[in-house]
Amino acid sequence: MPFIYRNLLVSPHDNEEMLPALLADRLSVPLVSLSDIRIIRKGIDARKKSHIKVVYTLSFVAADQFRARLAADPSIEWQEEQRVLAPAPVSSAQRIIIVGSGPAGLFAALRLAEYGLTATVIERGEAVEQRALSVQRFWKEGILDPESNVQFGEGGAGTFSDGKLTCRSKDPLASWVLEQLAAFGAQPEIRYLAKPHIGTDRLRSVVTAIRRELLMKGFTVRFSCKLTGMRITNGLVSAITVNECEEIPCDHLILASGHSARDTFEMLERLNVPLQRKPFAMGLRVEHPQELINRIQYGVHKFSALPVADYAVTWNSGSSGRSAYSFCMCPGGVVVGGASEAGGVVTNGMSGQLRNSRFANSALVVNVREDDFEGPGALGGIRLQHRWEQRAFELGGGRFHAPAQNLLDFLHLPGKGPATSSYRPGICETELDTVLPPFIIETLREGIINFGKKMKGFVTADATLIGIESRTSSPVRILRDSGFESVGIKRLYPAGEGAGYAGGIMSSAVDGIRIADSIAARLKVKG
Repeated sequence: MPFIYRNLLVSPHDNEEMLPALLADRLSVPLVSLSDIRIIRKGIDARKKSHIKVVYTLSFVAADQFRARLAADPSIEWQEEQRVLAPAPVSSAQRIIIVGSGPAGLFAALRLAEYGLTATVIERGEAVEQRALSVQRFWKEGILDPESNVQFGEGGAGTFSDGKLTCRSKDPLASWVLEQLAAFGAQPEIRYLAKPHIGTDRLRSVVTAIRRELLMKGFTVRFSCKLTGMRITNGLVSAITVNECEEIPCDHLILASGHSARDTFEMLERLNVPLQRKPFAMGLRVEHPQELINRIQYGVHKFSALPVADYAVTWNSGSSGRSAYSFCMCPGGVVVGGASEAGGVVTNGMSGQLRNSRFANSALVVNVREDDFEGPGALGGIRLQHRWEQRAFELGGGRFHAPAQNLLDFLHLPGKGPATSSYRPGICETELDTVLPPFIIETLREGIINFGKKMKGFVTADATLIGIESRTSSPVRILRDSGFESVGIKRLYPAGEGAGYAGGIMSSAVDGIRIADSIAARLKVKG
C-alpha cells in the first residue's frame, strides 16, 4: 500500500522533475528505494509574499527495508484505497430518460453506461457546436435564443464559465469524476490541483467527447428537445411530452434541467410536485486588472511559474446578519451576458484554459433569505430574480447591455475613473443604487469596504461593477426522499443544481452518479 507525504514545500522556480529527489532527501532514503511517486495535490501558499511556496502532497511506494521505519513516522500516512469499482452489469428493458445534459445529466448517463444500461438524453438547447454560435451571436449582436444560450444547451451553464472543479467533499466519486473528465480530454493535472479548472474552450471539446461515447454505447441524444409535460399514472411517471407535441414513454425520469429552467419549475408546480423555497444569493460582478490582483496576492506582478492569482473574500454584518462574499471568481477571464429570457440582464464570469485575459472578475453577492422573496409559494425566489433582471435590462438601456459603475463611484469615494469592462454584449454606465434591492446594495457597500481592508488595492478606480449576478444557485428545491425520488411522484429523480441538491460542476456530477446507482439498484432487484 502506498504512503502519503504532505506539505513538501518548494520554490515556484523549482521544476517538478526535482520532486522525487526532494522527497528522498526529506525521507532520508536513497532515491532508488522509492517508486510510483505521484502528485495527489498541488497548491500555492502565498500567505508570506516574500516567501511564496508551492505545496505538494505526494504518494509513493518504498522499498521493503524502509517500510517499517516510514510506517512508524507520524508525519507519513498510509494511503487509503478509495477506488470506485466498476459496477456489476444490470440488464433491463425499462426506459430511462435524462432531461438536461449538464454535469448531473451527463454523469448520470456515463454511470448508467457502466452498468450496461442505456437512456435517452433530451436537451432543450443545441449541441455545443451550434450552441457556441448562438451564444457568440448574442454576445456580438444582442440577439438572444431563449432555448439555446449560456444557460441552456449541451454541457449546461458550466460550458460557458471558468469550468471550476472545486469540491469540498472527500467522496471517492469526486475523484472518479476528475478521472473521467481527464479521460475525455481535460488537462491531466485537474486530478491533483488544489483549485482545478478546465476552461470554457477545452470544456466544450470534453462535452463533445462524452456525447460521442454515449452514442457509441447505445444512448440516444436529442437536442432542441424541450420537456413541456409529464404523464403521471398511479403516482408514477409513465411518459413525458417534449416540444408540446410528442409523447415519449418513460419508466424512470432523471430531471437535471438546471437552475434557470423556470418554465420547468412552473410545470412541476402545476402538477403538484412538492417544491420548496430555497435561499440563494444575488449581487454584482466586479472586474479588476489581473495584474493588480497578482500584485495584491503575490506581492509582485507575477512569478512566471505561478498561476494567475485568484481571491476569496467574505464579510458578515453584525447589524443585519447579512453576508457579502465573492463567488465564482474568474482569474484571467471576462464578464459575459448569461440571459435566458427576453428583457432581462444576467452576468456571468468565464475564462479559457490558459486564463490569459488581462482582467480578473468575480461575483460579489449577498445572501437572500426566504422572507425576501416575491410573494408566497415555492417560486417566490424566481419572481425576485426576474424582477431585478428586468430592472437591470431597463437600466442598461436595452439590447442586453449591462448597467455598470466605477467601483469608487459606487462607494461614493473620490477619485473615480470610467466604467470599463470586458462584458459582452456591452455596458451602459449608470448608478447602480436601484439595480438591486436596497438590502443588497447596502450590504455590498459595507462588504466591499471590508474587502479592501483585507486586500490592499482592491478598492480602486481601476475596478468596475457590472449588474446583475442573479443565477448563483437555484431558488427552488424539488423535494426528494433518501432514494432520490420525488416525494410526490415515483420514478421521478430530481438531480443536480437545478433541483437544489448541488452547487457547481463537481457536486452536480456526483449527484447524477448517485441517482444512476439508485436506479441501477432498483433494476437489479427487479431482475
